[in-house]
Amino acid sequence: MYTKKPTIPENVIERAYKGKCTKEDALLLLEGNPFELFELANDLRAIAAGDTVSYVVNRNIYITNKCVGNCGFCAYRTEKGYILSIEEILKKAGDARKAGAVEVCVQGGYTPEADMEFYLEVIESLKAEYPGLCLHALSPMEVNYAAETSGMSVEEALRRLKKSGLDSLTGTSAEILSDRVRKIICPSKISTQQWIDTVTAAHKAGISTNATIMYGHVETLKERLDHVFTIREIQKETGGFTELIPMSFLPYNNPVGEKMLASGKFSSTGLEDLQLIAISRVILHTYVKNIQATWVKLGKKLAQVALQCGANDLGGTLMEDQISTASGGSHGEYVSPAEFEWMIKGAGRVPVQRDTLYRKIESGFPGQEGLFPGYAKAGMGSKE
Repeated sequence: MYTKKPTIPENVIERAYKGKCTKEDALLLLEGNPFELFELANDLRAIAAGDTVSYVVNRNIYITNKCVGNCGFCAYRTEKGYILSIEEILKKAGDARKAGAVEVCVQGGYTPEADMEFYLEVIESLKAEYPGLCLHALSPMEVNYAAETSGMSVEEALRRLKKSGLDSLTGTSAEILSDRVRKIICPSKISTQQWIDTVTAAHKAGISTNATIMYGHVETLKERLDHVFTIREIQKETGGFTELIPMSFLPYNNPVGEKMLASGKFSSTGLEDLQLIAISRVILHTYVKNIQATWVKLGKKLAQVALQCGANDLGGTLMEDQISTASGGSHGEYVSPAEFEWMIKGAGRVPVQRDTLYRKIESGFPGQEGLFPGYAKAGMGSKE
């Protein structure tokens, strides 16, 4: 008969429950029995979020695939691509609204053709046409680049975005908040400090953001942990993060991934994915309430398991995820609300629809079960 022998010291557990996990504690937890870490993270999840698991009915809108950056992990950008017109963007938002979406996530690149005035027009047009939609848009990188192109400060750009109707800024372009790593994978992107300064300024301007971490490439374990602790320090100051989204690196069709694959490394393992979700819950306990298990990176079944390891959110229906699929993502681009409900109940939890800011949304939007053009009604991520 197997007898469970706890290996986590009591003082480490005590600090975790108080929201005082140290870097030494985090390393110790990761070096120990992973199932004890998962159990601890699951307990902290229950304290923070109860038995509910949230998701949002949303759509990604990719304004452009043109980008002058040189990120070594990107398989999506091109210097000769498209830029959607305002009419095309509104059409995509309208299709999403008909399908029951409460959020559109507007993503761009950084190109001189998309300056701050263009982004402001996009936000204002969307808000005027669909005032009930939450607008979750742009990254700290895009704000920095477009502000510079338009000759304004980041702070002024954020104030104008807020006034135009932006509800939430994305926390992407964080990758790993280590300048050593950034010089390797995204040398032309904003620095660690610029990312910190931008999201801090957004929070102070009244714009919430999520936080992301893209892991499983050239970073060390210490750099992963430093990233999560940095998120905690920002949250202590501003309280502006709605969630943390751990995103595993996809190694296909990009230069960083090609080197990894040649060396015999095939991205992070499923166990690593679950450990990062769990340790993030422990580190961020009492600070960031929501930890997302992103199905488009993990797959639906591992995302369900992550709900037992500290996660309490499954992200969005998406309806479109060109970036992940370009990098070899194979888990589809759409999950229907009905399938989310099935996944969550199958994990023994209570499903709750939310908006971008984690406000509860009553279910039952007309048309949400498959009216989005081009997608199967079963919501299994396949196109007709």
